[in-house]
Amino acid sequence: MTKPKSASRTTGKPRLLVLHGPNLNLLGTREPQHYGSLTLEDINLALARRAAAADVDLESFQTNHEGALIERIHAARSQDVRYIIINPAAWTHTSVAIRDALAGVAIPFIEVHLSNVHAREPFRQHSFFSDLAIGVISGLGHESYYLALEFLLNKFNTD
Repeated sequence: MTKPKSASRTTGKPRLLVLHGPNLNLLGTREPQHYGSLTLEDINLALARRAAAADVDLESFQTNHEGALIERIHAARSQDVRYIIINPAAWTHTSVAIRDALAGVAIPFIEVHLSNVHAREPFRQHSFFSDLAIGVISGLGHESYYLALEFLLNKFNTD
């Protein structure tokens, strides 16, 4: 017997949440050698189109405020979010509070990074999230998000 797929209460579709941490609103102009030339809007639009084609509800949320991200993670539990894609950005290396929020809601997530954090400054090489994540994709630019989405779309079909 297959397990029923959870779906959004409002649309009946499975729900996916994409979270973007601080300074990602500057994509396209901020250090393009590390982060590429696409804007966050470009990335979100491509993700939304792909999710819609797969009949999945996708919401993207970006903030420069740690508490706002924590509140959005908490809200996800009561909104039937099945999976999260998160680019914690600088909070990757500093935020036990966001780690605790993700652990607390127990929604499986994929950690993504545009740049290869392991080839950068030593302080960027430690993540407070990786050991909780179902996967980590790093260093592939905007493709990091798209690969995470494709993986989760496949999971929706096999759950």
